[in-house]
Amino acid sequence: MSWIALVGFFVAIVPLVLTPGASFTLATQRTLDGQRRATLWVVAGTATGTYIHALLAAAGLSALVMRSSEAFLVVKIVGGAYLIGLGLLMIWRTRRRREAPAPGRLPWAGHHTYPQAVLANVLNPKAASIYMTLAPQFLTAQQVGVGPLLLLASVHVLAMSIWLGLWSIVLRRGRRLAQSDWFAKTVNRVGGAILVALGVRTVTS
Repeated sequence: MSWIALVGFFVAIVPLVLTPGASFTLATQRTLDGQRRATLWVVAGTATGTYIHALLAAAGLSALVMRSSEAFLVVKIVGGAYLIGLGLLMIWRTRRRREAPAPGRLPWAGHHTYPQAVLANVLNPKAASIYMTLAPQFLTAQQVGVGPLLLLASVHVLAMSIWLGLWSIVLRRGRRLAQSDWFAKTVNRVGGAILVALGVRTVTS
């Protein structure tokens, strides 16, 4: 796998990483509670869940390729169409006024931060779909396997770690920029355009 593919995956995954989800909510809650090291546990737990999704996807996609490389192409085209729809939805949402994300209550509240983050990620269908829709866009049928998908998962973990780390710093020093309407609209518009472009390239190539 080329470094260009890895950089491309990083750029494509950033808009999804920036979208508030379970890991974001958990990191926000624990940081606001004054738990300075909690973000590290959230990152570790989310990373564990991400690698689990990558391993499961590797098994499924490998079995698919063994049956037919044409079937894998169909998966890539369907995934491309999904990315186009997701990108257009992100852009459409910028037409509405955004409310700052409020941390909601997550399940398994009595658990340590690490297992809570693992469960929140493993049981998240959106996280699983990344490795069945987005990841295949950066692989050929010959590259499908545990190694390449774990490499893409590592890029995902890197992007997630940077974002949650920066977010925890912002929370401690002020949330005005990250919760501003301008920031949210810019992220969604740029990210949506990237996903649409990637989806169009896949469907038409």
